[in-house]
Amino acid sequence: MNMSFRARMSTLHTWTGLLLGWVLYFMFVTGTLGYLDTEIDRWMMPELPRAQLVTTPEKTLQTAFNYLNTVAPEASNWLIQLPKNRNQPYLQVHWKPQGEGARQSELLDVNTGQPFATRETKGGQLLYQMHWKLHYLPRVASDWIITLATMFMLVAIVSGVIVHKKIFTEFFTFRARKGARSWLDMHNLMSVTTLPFQIMITYSGLVFMMFVCFPWIISAFYGPGEQNKQQFFHDVFVSLPDTAPTGVPADMLTVPALLEKVSPLMPTGRISLVEVEAPNDEAARIAFNSGVAESLLRSAEIITLNAHTGELVMHRSQIDTTARGFRDVMLGLHEGLYAGPLLRLLYVVSGLMGCAMVATGLFYWVKSRKKKEKKLAPRKDLRWVQAINIGVVLGFPVALSIYFWANRLLPVAQANRSDTEVALLFAAWLVTLLIAMALNTRKAVLCLAALGGLLYSLLPVVSASTAPRHLFNVQSHQDWVLAGFDLAALFTALVLGGLAWCAARRKEH
Repeated sequence: MNMSFRARMSTLHTWTGLLLGWVLYFMFVTGTLGYLDTEIDRWMMPELPRAQLVTTPEKTLQTAFNYLNTVAPEASNWLIQLPKNRNQPYLQVHWKPQGEGARQSELLDVNTGQPFATRETKGGQLLYQMHWKLHYLPRVASDWIITLATMFMLVAIVSGVIVHKKIFTEFFTFRARKGARSWLDMHNLMSVTTLPFQIMITYSGLVFMMFVCFPWIISAFYGPGEQNKQQFFHDVFVSLPDTAPTGVPADMLTVPALLEKVSPLMPTGRISLVEVEAPNDEAARIAFNSGVAESLLRSAEIITLNAHTGELVMHRSQIDTTARGFRDVMLGLHEGLYAGPLLRLLYVVSGLMGCAMVATGLFYWVKSRKKKEKKLAPRKDLRWVQAINIGVVLGFPVALSIYFWANRLLPVAQANRSDTEVALLFAAWLVTLLIAMALNTRKAVLCLAALGGLLYSLLPVVSASTAPRHLFNVQSHQDWVLAGFDLAALFTALVLGGLAWCAARRKEH
């Protein structure tokens, strides 16, 4: 291969890796936590019981209808999520009041039909959404930043493979205590080990964002103009045809009657989500959706009925076209909703190795430049880059522990409680960045790693003192989701403690 081409690829790989490495690290950490969002939700709402999964929908759907008819009989829209699997462990109802009111939601006890009394928190869903929204930023800005970072990640992967002509040989090579060489060896190890995962997660991430940031793709098939754009989104994303309430009240069919109408078209055991437009109105329509987590295909079969007569309005299969089927498979691979426990664990491990890949690349960037400029005057900009590296790579995990501590220590009845949790997360992250800038590299690593290790090691104690079910009495309640979170916290504390020990030992050399 032409060496000048390889040199250009090396430069491209290096600079794209640095400029967007901090964003990519944030995306990898929050995206990896997103694979455990439901489990994090459970820990951050300790008032919830164990999952209440159901296999048949009739009784649970009737419970939801009873509640919605009581609290929101004239809403413009109802949405009912049935507790079918790990992704939705409780009965959840949403309703949109007519007019400008905000959408409301509740988690219901399938046994009593009443809402669970839980603390206000954004839980693991916030961390999952940070992965692609970037908190506090306008949606347009976050969409473009995420898309550009993902595109550059794909560039970095391809250029990295081109640069390393002995990539698989170097996979088996690790030279400890060799400065920049050690960081590069670790970067190569993390990269090659998870290369298929990184390619899949990056490419599928672009599939997620392509219609948002590249609208000309829509124009190529639907034609230009806002009307054609809306028609595209209606065809691809909307489950129910637009239904305007007439204002004329009308009783809908009973739940058993509706299920009897839909059962010849879809086994009722597959129903995971039910959407009602204009409930209790003459124009009411109801849509029964199969689960998007049933298989790798992230798409639902949708059957829409007239809510008064049971007449079929629309029947959309899971795959309409080959192109849409390919897109839905990509989205299914990216989100991993279909994954069972072992495959989900593989997703999490691959995600953590992706975090390590980005982190080692960031530290290698600084080390390699320090080595090249050893004989020259020290560059202050390298000092600041290294400080930001430490503040991002170590600081963000430490700040996450503050998010979990705040969830358990803030008063349950505090107003805007969930917003305070998030504010404390980012305030803590700012403090860790300031610590990294104030101290030299070894002291900053030692300080942040020791602090993080202490905070995570004490989380199970905080959990035991603030919730009736926790790691230390798991034998009595068998709620391994809560116990698993505490065990993960202890494992994180062990890793950070080991890092602090290594940083302390460096003083001896």
